[in-house]
Amino acid sequence: MSHVVPSHPAPPGAPPPGPGRGGRWSRTVRRFAAVVALVTGAALAGPGSAGASAAAPAEARAAAALERVASFGANPGGLNMYVYRPATLPANAPVVVALHGCTQSAQVYSDNAGLNTFADRHGFLVVYAETTTANNAGKCFNWFQPGDTRRGQGEAASIRQMAAHAATAYGADPARVQVTGLSAGGAMTSVMLAAYPDVFAAGAVVAGIPYGCGVDVVSAFGCMSPGVDRTPAAWAQAVRDAHPGYAGPWPRVAIWHGDNDTTVAPRNADELRDQWTAVHGLGQTPDRTSVIGPNSTRRSEYLAADGGASVVEVNRVPGIGHGTPVDPGSGAEQCGSTGTQHFIDSICSSTWITRFFGLDGTTTPEPPVDPPTEPAVCWTANNYEHVRAGRATTTGGQVYAKGSGQLLGLYNTFVTHTLKESPAGHYVVADGSCP
Repeated sequence: MSHVVPSHPAPPGAPPPGPGRGGRWSRTVRRFAAVVALVTGAALAGPGSAGASAAAPAEARAAAALERVASFGANPGGLNMYVYRPATLPANAPVVVALHGCTQSAQVYSDNAGLNTFADRHGFLVVYAETTTANNAGKCFNWFQPGDTRRGQGEAASIRQMAAHAATAYGADPARVQVTGLSAGGAMTSVMLAAYPDVFAAGAVVAGIPYGCGVDVVSAFGCMSPGVDRTPAAWAQAVRDAHPGYAGPWPRVAIWHGDNDTTVAPRNADELRDQWTAVHGLGQTPDRTSVIGPNSTRRSEYLAADGGASVVEVNRVPGIGHGTPVDPGSGAEQCGSTGTQHFIDSICSSTWITRFFGLDGTTTPEPPVDPPTEPAVCWTANNYEHVRAGRATTTGGQVYAKGSGQLLGLYNTFVTHTLKESPAGHYVVADGSCP
């Protein structure tokens, strides 16, 4: 989420935002946002985008051909619709709706995220929704504006209409529609899953935010960093309130987050997990954990109450900042490009997202892995950073390890501890004893 506008907290003295018509910005906020966007754009190509090249390599493949859909029905959010249709598209094909991050476009997301590779391979339609500077000066989806995040309103209603149009115009299966997105697009993915659980069977939130966290620009900054800690029940209620009276089934949700994300704090992965496990009536202790991909991404799975497939999973990607994990190459589990910022050479997240959506033909369940056998991960940092990263919470000026509840001391940068994470999301003090 390169900005709300922008992705970093507003500088001291910045003018407070005012609500615009239909959830849009006032002229003053537009101008301020554009200035900050220019200032922060270069910074985001630094540590937060480790592994991404500053410019497209000479051998970068040609841009994928996207089909612009000029008219797709009601469009109260003023969005653009593009479609990637593989050469061979079966009848009743599944649909993946893809939502780009701030400063990006449908074409940029299409060219780098790797979804088209699997659309070609497995035969599904990709719908790329695109916002504009007329909606948000930083080209962010307005995931924090009530006029754009409620059922039947604004951008959320436009995206839902795109999904409906895909079924009627392309013969796609309305029962197999999924949604995924990066950053602001990831936060908007949360919006779509909550507002339209009857439309989207599953979703994948990449570096995103729980639904119902931000309601304006000021609160959105806090949601991004240091993040907001609520009970699973409170998060789940926000989802239920988005579509009162809905009785399910609820969408399955995959969560992806880089360990070193300084734009959207990693604790958001924990809060998203709390939200969707509670919606599904599950606890927050994973049923199985494993390590996946070439970089040992740590995956935690939460199985359906009947013991079937996972309905929530969390993928914690080591060593990367804010962006979509990709793994350029032609291997079976490789995809994507690092030709622009926020696409980071790591693991092809689209491989695993496609698999989670059930679009790759994989039907054999993986054997469970006993969580205690997974190697522990250790984190040494001051209490402020532990809270910011989501490894601890703060109450009354004191800091407590998440999971174990152990007291770490005062909420400041002067107290340092080592925390051991095992299983994922559960932290204990391990000063001087962590492997």
